Amino acid sequence: MLERRVVVVVYRGAMALDITGPIEVFDTANRLLAPSDTPYRIDLVSADAPLVRTSSGVTVGASPLEAAEGAIDTLLVPGGWSLPDALRDRALVSWIDRAAGRSRRVASVCGGSFLLAEAGLLDGRRATTHWAYSEAMAGRYPKVTVDAEPIFVWDGPFVTSAGVSTGIDMALALVEADHGAALALETARFLVLFLKRHGGQSQFSAVLDAQLADHPPIRTAQEWVLENLHHPLPVAELARRANMSLRNFARVFRREVGTTPGQYVERTRIARARELLETTDLTISQVAGRCGFAATETFFRSFGRTLGLTPKEYRHRFQVVAPSGLVDRHHETDRSPA
Repeated sequence: MLERRVVVVVYRGAMALDITGPIEVFDTANRLLAPSDTPYRIDLVSADAPLVRTSSGVTVGASPLEAAEGAIDTLLVPGGWSLPDALRDRALVSWIDRAAGRSRRVASVCGGSFLLAEAGLLDGRRATTHWAYSEAMAGRYPKVTVDAEPIFVWDGPFVTSAGVSTGIDMALALVEADHGAALALETARFLVLFLKRHGGQSQFSAVLDAQLADHPPIRTAQEWVLENLHHPLPVAELARRANMSLRNFARVFRREVGTTPGQYVERTRIARARELLETTDLTISQVAGRCGFAATETFFRSFGRTLGLTPKEYRHRFQVVAPSGLVDRHHETDRSPA
């Protein structure tokens, strides 16, 4: 293979960062590659060629769609504010379907996953999109298993990433798959990224996860949860703190927060655990205890179900500095399950 051909299909109103974020990763990787490695060739194509105006007003140059004939290594489909118009463009959707058939892998950024789903390419597969549109995607494409949590999902030859900047994380993962972790990390460092995020990391930061409801009784219960994560938190006790009946509390809580009280408690425990794994050198079992998990095994099951990683894997990827200094990843003293 002389080169890895990356074809980005651009349309009027696409989001500029959905396009430029991933291609900057590929271009930077090219500049860091050893002479013997296979570089990326980046082609932008569009039915609106030669100049395509993005949603922010930035204009990008592109070749006609016909220029993308032949084998493709990676087909990349961005999202954008004009997505409703793009979904109605049957010629564009059909072109994506045909181009995917001659691509080794197909990737999307943000709402670009809608275009893949519209073409039927994600039927029977797991995919993600921007968290704000995950319910709409699940409703419109019931054959697709939509997961709103991860920053990107890899299912077979299809890689779908979440909102906007996660296209950079996805592109780094593609570079890692092609050329190894060392080049991906060097690329991330050169781009001055704070860290290279694994696809299992949630779209939602721990701070966002902990946002409180406007309804005062529900907010009171949430605040009590945040202050008492190290204790058992039965729903009956939360209802008592809100001064509501159990049935009414559960109904109002779901309406105000968007999830059940039990799910909220579990997500909040996991959010706190992520903070401790990232910023402390507590053992895994100590983190589990401080977050209210009665058994370390329960913590592992809940953490893996939520993020697709074990606590130890999460710490290895995302902890940078612990209070005792730089973390030595080769001398993990915790004996909890891997």
